[in-house]
Amino acid sequence: MYKMNKLSGISYAFEKLPKGFRKYCSGNNQIKAKHTALYDFHKKHGGKMVNFGGYILPVQYADQSIVSSHLHTRHHASIFDVSHMLQTYVRGKDAIPCIESLCTADIKRMAFGTSSLTIFTNDDGGILDDLIVSKIDDEQLYIVSNAAMKSQDMEIMQKAKNRFNADGKDVDIEFLSTSDQSLIAIQGPSGVRSLEKLLPKPKILNELYFLHTTVSEVAGIPKCRITRCGYTGEDGVEVSVPSTHVEYLTEALLKTNEHLKMAGLGARDTLRLESGLCLYGNDITDETTPVEAGLAWLIG
Repeated sequence: MYKMNKLSGISYAFEKLPKGFRKYCSGNNQIKAKHTALYDFHKKHGGKMVNFGGYILPVQYADQSIVSSHLHTRHHASIFDVSHMLQTYVRGKDAIPCIESLCTADIKRMAFGTSSLTIFTNDDGGILDDLIVSKIDDEQLYIVSNAAMKSQDMEIMQKAKNRFNADGKDVDIEFLSTSDQSLIAIQGPSGVRSLEKLLPKPKILNELYFLHTTVSEVAGIPKCRITRCGYTGEDGVEVSVPSTHVEYLTEALLKTNEHLKMAGLGARDTLRLESGLCLYGNDITDETTPVEAGLAWLIG
């Protein structure tokens, strides 16, 4: 794990980063990439935009270096645009066995409103992707998986659905498009308190423990899904919100706390690395088993 004194040489070029850090591309490749609903917001707030996973996202903001943003998240709180991630709802009487056939989690035994980190695996036990599965009830799951593996994950889940449907089983899948549904992560010690100010019942978050999920109105926006999780090693939440309202919500959050700032992919990467969290395609691949990755605890 890299300590903070190891991070002092980080720059926007990203070519001199030590092995283990992501590299980002910019320039002409941005022409082919997609935008999240916060693209104009990022540009307006000084975001330095790069192509990651086929989406144009901020690697950092003009008001902070990556190291400063990293430290700010640790000491205060930051908002990350993670709308490039794949959000999926799986519904039906056989939704749970369908997804259990693909991953290592024991979803059937999970309580309603709880979430679990898990992995898709191939026939040899290699890791195809890591993801968060939330059990809404016995007939509905909410899944968030990696943007870089979006096409693969959609194919994996669609094939499983088709296989179950062919056997007369009840499974339906809804892949949420980035243009319709966005996802922001609020991470850091004061992040949850900022969100509380926008809830009709602030005490909701007192009972929303780590890896739990709920639906609530946020800043007047109905039916936002709030999940207590993140990719920084800090306390925080991810909020799934209609893309038509995500900019309004982000602005409202920033107004609740003068110490809440926007952060980019660069800080998200250093934060997860410092916290010892795996990055698919780097620390784990389809040739890595859960045991080899130190993730045997994910096998339910």
